[in-house]
Amino acid sequence: MSNLTHFNKKGDIHMVDIAIKKDSNRVACASGEILMQENTLKQIQKGFSKKGDVLGVARIAAIQAAKKTSDMIPLCHLIFITNIEVDFFLKDESSSIVCKVQVESTGKTGVEMEALIAVQIGLLTIYDMVKSIDRGMVITKVSLDKKTGGKSGEWKRSDK
Repeated sequence: MSNLTHFNKKGDIHMVDIAIKKDSNRVACASGEILMQENTLKQIQKGFSKKGDVLGVARIAAIQAAKKTSDMIPLCHLIFITNIEVDFFLKDESSSIVCKVQVESTGKTGVEMEALIAVQIGLLTIYDMVKSIDRGMVITKVSLDKKTGGKSGEWKRSDK
């Protein structure tokens, strides 16, 4: 278990002590996709559903989720986020929407979980906004795409 940082030497779960870590600029990029019926995508492209602006609400939800990550993931540290970018890309050819999130911070721990939570909550919000017309939507391909900063430096997904 020596590589699993959320376990101490006795094997007990604990929150990682980051007190001695140095502050650094940290960036994490994550993405995911929601697949839907062609008609559902057309409704979203019009800009509004019965509940309002689908992508606008999903963007706010993603930002809010990134800020609340430590409330949802038990061993995540509460961190000071300096920037969050949320983008949606509508793909007619696959009747889907891709959500891409970039989270930035200067601190002692990374923002990978914040980026991943933001993507998933953004996509779940799209589902919630249009589920009355398409309950068969599928959220897929959620992944960390890139991260920079900290002791481990830069990492980039090789299959993207």
